[in-house]
Amino acid sequence: MTTPPSSGIDLFADEVVLDPYPVFAELREQGSVVHLPKNDVYVLTRYDAIRGALADWESFSSTSIGFNPVVNEALTGTSLASDPPIHTQLRATLTENLSPRALRGLKGRIEKKADALVAELVEKGTFEAIDALARAFPLEVVADLIGFTGHVRDNMLRWGQAAMQVIGPANQRTAESFPIAGELYSWCSQVGADDLAEGSVGRGIFEAEARGTIPPDTAGHIIHQYLGAGVDTTVAAIGNIVALFGSHPEQLDLIRKDPSLVPAAFNEALRFWAPVHAWGRRATKDVDIDGAVVPAGAQVAILFGAGNRDPRHYENPDAFLVERNPVDHLSFGYGPHGCAGQGLARLEAHAVIEALSRRVKRLVVGPEVRVPSNITRSIEELPVLEVIPA
Repeated sequence: MTTPPSSGIDLFADEVVLDPYPVFAELREQGSVVHLPKNDVYVLTRYDAIRGALADWESFSSTSIGFNPVVNEALTGTSLASDPPIHTQLRATLTENLSPRALRGLKGRIEKKADALVAELVEKGTFEAIDALARAFPLEVVADLIGFTGHVRDNMLRWGQAAMQVIGPANQRTAESFPIAGELYSWCSQVGADDLAEGSVGRGIFEAEARGTIPPDTAGHIIHQYLGAGVDTTVAAIGNIVALFGSHPEQLDLIRKDPSLVPAAFNEALRFWAPVHAWGRRATKDVDIDGAVVPAGAQVAILFGAGNRDPRHYENPDAFLVERNPVDHLSFGYGPHGCAGQGLARLEAHAVIEALSRRVKRLVVGPEVRVPSNITRSIEELPVLEVIPA
């Protein structure tokens, strides 16, 4: 067993977070695990190593998902940043309202909402895809689901983005986002059942707390996670879908001809452009990965996008092919911490893809604008210059 190879790359440098794929390829060739002294992290780069680490919560603890000590302390006791058995109980309440059975009732409403929004945008002929679709749609869905009203609805995007930024290292982006993430945290600490719409999932979480199904004072934390973990990533995924259909019209044609490809198209969009750049774990002991040792106590960074493009696992990984249907992509994580909201994200994305493939023959898009971000990799602006209706 040997020491892992080392690289001078700064994982959170602007140019890397804007387009990490060339760097991911370079790191992947160096080894399954590479030490980055600039960030004081060990990055996992290959598919099998990432999937293995995500499944092994005993060796790779979630008590250090962030890359600075302040955020890890703030997240202590949440389902995102805990290990079984605590994680198991907290997550059960979080996922109760996100189970396939619970979501079945939402499916029709979500599909109707997506179709109406897409129809309106097609009618317009030109629009800015991120604000008008990628942000507008998931924000409305989550606000209705949790029962957010008033100023909370207006702040959801700011709060959701900041909650992801602060998971990064102690850089300027993190420092600027802490006060905004603090607004979300303090609101979640004070929110009560009456602040949320009647009949909403949010109200239901408070009712579970009142019944004693979940520990006292945890309802606010759970609501924090719906907003903190669920908004920014879905916005990123839907923006990516529009951009990819714009640049790969032949793939949109395939879905139009065969609507059963809708779920496959979402899987491929998630594989091709992972919405999450890097996610943390802490090694609880010396761990051997393909003959190289990650030392006990080390901060680990899981690079979902690097694993998703690993040629050892996917043939022709740098091509966007909706017929590939990579159901085993890593973008939703894996194991006990696999994304709790993935069912809802799928409902939203499938509804958008279906509406686009039914109503649009071709999307002519302008250049995408991205801004550097620590954790979520998303498009900031994407002009749709012309819509050729189906």
